[in-house]
Amino acid sequence: MNMTNMTVKEWVIGADLGATKIALGLISPEDKIVATRRIPTESQRGPANAVQRMVQAVREMEAEAGARAAALGLCSPGPVDHVDGLIVDPPNLYPSWHHQPLRQMLVDALRIPVILEHDAKAAGLGEYHFGAGRGARDMVFIIVGTGVGAAIILDGQLYRGRHNSAGEVGHVTINRFDRPGTSGVPGNVESYISGPALVANFLNREGARRAKQDLQINGEFITQLAQQGDPNALAVFADAGDALAACVATVAMMMDIDLFVVGASVSKAGDLLLAPARAAVHKYGFKSVTDRIRIEVTQLHDSGAILGCGWQARELLAIG
Repeated sequence: MNMTNMTVKEWVIGADLGATKIALGLISPEDKIVATRRIPTESQRGPANAVQRMVQAVREMEAEAGARAAALGLCSPGPVDHVDGLIVDPPNLYPSWHHQPLRQMLVDALRIPVILEHDAKAAGLGEYHFGAGRGARDMVFIIVGTGVGAAIILDGQLYRGRHNSAGEVGHVTINRFDRPGTSGVPGNVESYISGPALVANFLNREGARRAKQDLQINGEFITQLAQQGDPNALAVFADAGDALAACVATVAMMMDIDLFVVGASVSKAGDLLLAPARAAVHKYGFKSVTDRIRIEVTQLHDSGAILGCGWQARELLAIG
């Protein structure tokens, strides 16, 4: 059961911190993003500089809407310490960010309550409360972008695990005889369905000639080729969809969850990825389990993390 109606209805800020950009949104009491700002992270300048620019963006949005935010929710690439509000050591941010009390820095600058969350978990909460997960009891939100991870929501609550590492589905082995992935785990899910994996698998099919001719190949390019019927691009998505099916069925068999929502950049391929996944999921689990599985694409895309952060900000206010 969703818990949205139990949250405090105030104006809040959702902020999504990434390696290259920070996206911020001012969210109304009706859960609508009414003003947005997008600023460069410029992580080489350190967290204090970023906080200063975030505060400026918040004040601009408040002035634009004629409202004052009561709390702020922030998400960041992991690992993060959500209890103490620390950025731990995300590999895509400069070392000056590591082990920094970002939550307290924002509290001191804005003088409002702030909560810090992992970006995949924040996006999952946004999708659960305001997107494809509305009305569901349980949901797994799978991030498929440069990397692969997941947010697991049970009875409306994030499942974090004892050491806050639940949801690392990208590093689950689906082919123990295959090459190691980026984390060193052999044949892991991420090696088949992430954006870089799509590119690598496409170039492997195309051969060295294509690699030398076009160094700008990315997931969007491969998606366009697949939409045009290119056989190698379609084969890449068929293989990725099969791997996604194995991942989904494995989690469903373990946790008895029916709804899986796929988000982030690779999800923009839509049914090119999801159709083969839906077709193959029955191969990897009991029919009694896989018959119930739904694999959907995000309804929120880039807004999911901001709305999830805003929802957590309201929860923070409700707790007091």
